[in-house]
Amino acid sequence: MKYKISQFVFCCRALSSLQRVPNLIGGRFVDSQSFASIDVVNPATEEVVSRVPLSIDEEFKAAAFAAKRALPSWRSTPITTRQRIMFKLQDLIRRDIDKLAMTITAEHGKVLKDAYDEVLRGLEVVENACGLAIVQMGQFTPNISKGIDSYSIREPLGVCAGICPFEFPAMIPLWMFPAAIACGNTFILKPSEQVPGASMMLAELAMEAGLPSGVLNIVHGNNDILNAICDHEDIKAISFVGPTPAGAFVHSRASAHRKRVQSNTGIKNLAVVMPDANMGATLNALVAAGFGGGGQKCAAISTVVFIGSLSPWEDKLLERARQIKVNAGTEEEAELGPVSSKQVAGYNQGNFMGPTILSDVTVNMDCYKEEISGPVLLCMQVCNLNNDHSLDVFFVVMAITIQILLTTLHAQADSIDEAINIINGNKYVSGASIFTISGLIARKFQSEVEVGINAPISDPLPFTSSFGSRPTFTGDVNIDGKAGLIYFYTQMKRVTQQWIGIENTTADGGNSGP
Repeated sequence: MKYKISQFVFCCRALSSLQRVPNLIGGRFVDSQSFASIDVVNPATEEVVSRVPLSIDEEFKAAAFAAKRALPSWRSTPITTRQRIMFKLQDLIRRDIDKLAMTITAEHGKVLKDAYDEVLRGLEVVENACGLAIVQMGQFTPNISKGIDSYSIREPLGVCAGICPFEFPAMIPLWMFPAAIACGNTFILKPSEQVPGASMMLAELAMEAGLPSGVLNIVHGNNDILNAICDHEDIKAISFVGPTPAGAFVHSRASAHRKRVQSNTGIKNLAVVMPDANMGATLNALVAAGFGGGGQKCAAISTVVFIGSLSPWEDKLLERARQIKVNAGTEEEAELGPVSSKQVAGYNQGNFMGPTILSDVTVNMDCYKEEISGPVLLCMQVCNLNNDHSLDVFFVVMAITIQILLTTLHAQADSIDEAINIINGNKYVSGASIFTISGLIARKFQSEVEVGINAPISDPLPFTSSFGSRPTFTGDVNIDGKAGLIYFYTQMKRVTQQWIGIENTTADGGNSGP
């Protein structure tokens, strides 16, 4: 049966007869033949919004076949035509941004403002894809030898796939398929089974924008579909965002089949607060980064390392956290919505959890060593380790002042070293922040920390990337930036050519090179 997604109701209300979310295969929204399905639940009300099928293997193979069949025509489509579709798609996303935000809030639970901002961040990737032609240009080197020219061509890989988590129902799919198809690839998307609605709406908008049948396909399911994506011989590249164990599995299994992989994991981002940090600005950033989106996002700050004493900060941080309004994401005054699964006994009609702060945390505690997806902020403190240093050289003028200054900097350097070691030693860290007015300390932090540095809380713009080199990323190139949007979805072809007139032909073919 063929559907239009507008027939499906992704909103915060119960349905008398729930419909299952269809797959998108070869340009048609088709109902799965599987009898098994998963309920999509509104976490604010515990009402079932829709049902996601656990698609069978034949349906995944049909999607892969459709993507492969559409590839020759799509990769030969002029890049300007592909760009025009991206221009149209970003117009349509802006037109329907309110519907997308409502869908995200109904399925994920985040407040409407966060959902709206998420769509805008994903939209930036589409806007970036509108101008990919200039960065896909190759290079030409004339006359590398007598009458011989050499040039490079950047070509699409083929069929690519994306596996998405629940944290960002719209933004992460938009991280993946617009860049891939703008580069001339076809794509198979597996949305999170918890939040399929936004992906389906985006797919319908892409087809309304003029995307040909089979260029974008969507297959719903669980681990069976994930395994099929890793194993299928026609899929050349996989982009994954999600939990660390799953990311490691995808990278290992897909790499064994010689696929290109980018696996982005980890939600244990840390912030370091120096004693000289501006208290008001720092508190605002920590509360927004720790509790925004229910703490259920890969860029959330989950742990704060206070250099020196926590005492000046603790009461004020608690006061800010108590001011956060917890309610359903559709409520106008809501600042913190429900989490995605039921955690608190007694809240039978909603998965609400207030902001939680744990102090005196150490690196040996389970709450620090494990990933936590929720509005939980861990606080640990690192005391100055060295408070008694003497100068080797004294100046008569202002000697005491200079000694005090250098002693302070030395003590801060000792404590920042420990904070950096804490960050670099955590396998789940994908980003970090520091609050200080000292350029010296900030530069040391930038030089020695092994992850990307964020200004809480921002995800990387499409032309940049904030991810670092820790185990939270495995694969070929990071997501986003020129590497993630262009290099990952294309490959270089080197062409060396020589044109010889018949009268100039020699025994060696006219090639004077080695």
